[in-house]
Amino acid sequence: MSAAVNYPHIASMVFNTPLYATPTLVQAVRSVLEPRLLGKTLELPETLLGSSSDENAMRSVQVVGKVAVISIHGVLVPRRGQINQACQELLSYEAIRAQINAALNNEIVNEIVLDFHTGGGAAMGCKELADFIHASKALKPITAIVNFAAYSAGYYLASACSKIVCSPTAGVGSIGVIIETYEVSKWEENIGIKYSTFFRGDHKNNGSPHEPITDQAIAAIESRLDVAYDTFVNSVAEYRSMDVSAVTATQARLYDSDEALAAGLIDEIAPAQDAVNAIAMRNQAETPKTNRRVMAQARAFDTNCRI
Repeated sequence: MSAAVNYPHIASMVFNTPLYATPTLVQAVRSVLEPRLLGKTLELPETLLGSSSDENAMRSVQVVGKVAVISIHGVLVPRRGQINQACQELLSYEAIRAQINAALNNEIVNEIVLDFHTGGGAAMGCKELADFIHASKALKPITAIVNFAAYSAGYYLASACSKIVCSPTAGVGSIGVIIETYEVSKWEENIGIKYSTFFRGDHKNNGSPHEPITDQAIAAIESRLDVAYDTFVNSVAEYRSMDVSAVTATQARLYDSDEALAAGLIDEIAPAQDAVNAIAMRNQAETPKTNRRVMAQARAFDTNCRI
């Protein structure tokens, strides 16, 4: 099975493409792919092979009282994903949108909570989901709870919510974009492999791993970075009612909760469990029996919605 895996296709999701991700996350995913791209191992983690089952990709929406809690954990990708060997869970923008849409259409649900623990992921598809969240909060409040990380693409999505509550030891930020290329030409030369590529269109072979990167390719990458960065910065400024200059001034820095509150990147600091309890109680009828049930459901959040 391993021999049939399309490694270049998998690599295309990580290299030569804009990522709203922390360098740490990029390094973790790269550590899985690099040995396989260089032929040092033939075995591929089964979960990178993909799955045809929608059920494996979709999260169940946990309802706490009249609040829908949706987990946004792991590496964010445009479409379906699972678990990779870097111990990172793959979650698609497509699946998140489906869950939010289901909660919006559920008459029982008064408010939606997005529970974040992510270092970010792909730029492709991120803005579309963030714009959907931004528009949807006019229908029902959508609160982002940072429990315990909302970096890069994670913060992009959180910034579109009605409110951001950050756990005391959590972090947000990394408002930036990164592109990595890889080159294996020296390794190929050492083992006696030589690739000859024929193409039409001056930019068709930009970023080829089989030769040193060209000035033309670098210029194209820089242009893509500028577009993705401007999109990110302008969106956060719009969602959070901030000046673009203030968002740019973060320079992709990682903020702890106190710093984030001072910079206007979040609205409140509170333990995630306390925040969910408060939201659940606010959305529930005030009867002793109901309150006990809601508190029991909210306590279950502590077990089911953390990684």
